[in-house]
Amino acid sequence: MAGIAAAAATAATTSAASKSGTQLAGNFNNFLTLLTTQLKSQSPTDPLDTNQMTNQLVQFASVEQQISMNKNLEQMVSLQQAAQLTAAAPLMGQRVEVQGDSLPLQGGSATVRLAPAGSARTANVTVTDSGGNVVRQASVTLGQAAQDWTWNGRRTDGTLMPDGAYKVAVTGADASGGSATTSFSVIGTATAAERADGTLQLRMGAATYGFDKVRSITAGK
Repeated sequence: MAGIAAAAATAATTSAASKSGTQLAGNFNNFLTLLTTQLKSQSPTDPLDTNQMTNQLVQFASVEQQISMNKNLEQMVSLQQAAQLTAAAPLMGQRVEVQGDSLPLQGGSATVRLAPAGSARTANVTVTDSGGNVVRQASVTLGQAAQDWTWNGRRTDGTLMPDGAYKVAVTGADASGGSATTSFSVIGTATAAERADGTLQLRMGAATYGFDKVRSITAGK
């Protein structure tokens, strides 16, 4: 889990480093243009004060160093992410619990982990396809411990749905049938880890999650 947390932190650092690098490069170019214009436009009889010139050159060097440091940081982050992708290899084929509403249907089966009973005594589970159409609904009585609800991949009418990523929503109901707060997570088999848009992502079939959403890992399928 420490490696997963590091992956999430590294992804955030990459994005910040890239943004700051762009800003520094813009400031550097603007500073260079202003300094060159100032030197060209100064009066021969009243040249730029030596102390002012020194200060501006110091600023010039400072910005240049920051750009160089930022580029080095981005390279280090990139290498670290590559190492973390390699480190994620043992996760492949393992059962992973993640927080999210994307439900992976793999091999005709998908699992939702429901929280223990609290103010909510019943969990109403709704699965929809990519078009927002409801394909399965279920009402589950919550117990004293967390429990799994498994979808067999079939619509309410019995039609078998293809493997893929579906959306799942869970709403809670109290003993009198009123609305109550509850939580859930989804469970699937890790199939790939990839780097996209500067972030590390875990794939479970067609469903994709950030590594920061991982809650637990269980050996075996």
